[in-house]
Amino acid sequence: MAPPPNSRPPTPTASAATGASSSRIHSPSLKAALAMALIHYNRLPGKANTTATATAAAAGTSPPPLLHWKRKAKDRKREILRLREDLKLLQDGASGEEMEPPVASCRCHFFDGCGDLPPQQGGGGGEHWVDEVLRRRFLRLVRWKEKRRRVDRPLPTCSLIDFNSEDEMQQLSMSTDFLVELSDGILAKRETGPSFATFSHQAVDFILATLKNILSSEREKELVGEIIDGLVTRLMKRMCTVPENPGTSDSGSTGCSDAQFSVQHLFRKLGNDEFIGQRVILAVSQKISNVSERLLLVDPFDDAFPDMHDNIFIMIQLLEFLISDYMKVWLCCEHMDKRLFEECTRSVLKARNDLRILENMNGLYVVYIERVVGRLAREVAPAAHQGKLDLEVFSKLLC
Repeated sequence: MAPPPNSRPPTPTASAATGASSSRIHSPSLKAALAMALIHYNRLPGKANTTATATAAAAGTSPPPLLHWKRKAKDRKREILRLREDLKLLQDGASGEEMEPPVASCRCHFFDGCGDLPPQQGGGGGEHWVDEVLRRRFLRLVRWKEKRRRVDRPLPTCSLIDFNSEDEMQQLSMSTDFLVELSDGILAKRETGPSFATFSHQAVDFILATLKNILSSEREKELVGEIIDGLVTRLMKRMCTVPENPGTSDSGSTGCSDAQFSVQHLFRKLGNDEFIGQRVILAVSQKISNVSERLLLVDPFDDAFPDMHDNIFIMIQLLEFLISDYMKVWLCCEHMDKRLFEECTRSVLKARNDLRILENMNGLYVVYIERVVGRLAREVAPAAHQGKLDLEVFSKLLC
């Protein structure tokens, strides 16, 4: 049998073609072109989400957006639990740290218009549910601070504070103490912060609401008067700060600080109720008379002289604010104390006469107090003709 013919060896042309194709596949330029094509393909709008979903489904996991929202829900739940624990600590007074509850980041408009005479406004609208929430929050804060104070010092035997009761008289006393403590804080720092605006706003609103409820029931009016008189006296000392030892004063004050004007604004807001407002006018006018008498005896080069000078102006300005803002409202009040109103008017007239003595020292005293008396005369003129004010006192206002 003849042997099979030998297979034909590859021709040189075929071998060259095979080598050229393999070299073309492994060329760097082709690899770079393929990589760029894949990148552009994955960047198409619908392809990326489809690829990610398919990959997640193949791996047996949830798509990334669902994982994101699940994680966010867990974080929110953890934050709510933490806030509940903090609130429980504040209510129970068990917090061991010397700190105040966090203040909301929203801006409080309580001190807007401080030092300005606003235009006349109409009657206010009804209360909002937010007011009730802020009232409860403020009351918890006052009770928490009072509990801390009672832990630091022994409880007096005459104390009748019961935190489980709703005694409005005790709540009024605690809120006035709380407001005075806030004033001490800003006077020590010589500046106001957002926490002071928020807490003082809540304190003033709570004091006015509690006072209105107590006076409407016609009970313990004398005790309420003592609490309000104490509040006015203490805030007056904070607003009219004069160093006891003038020679040691190194503050070098050139005018009333922002803290003093903030206390003045507290008086202005508290004066919305005639029960407080008339007592403020009486205390301020008497203070003006006392300071004017001291100015007659003090050396003009004494370090205390500029402070006393500035205090007179800030008190006269407070009188003008109260008379301009609330005098018409007070005169329309059915339960207005006529005797106290006449005493306030006589005290303002006495302050004017005392400042007239200082006219040679500073004529602006008389100019400003005369403007206040003129505003008071215009406001009380209808009440004088209706018999709410003694005509003799009204005639002195016109002199």
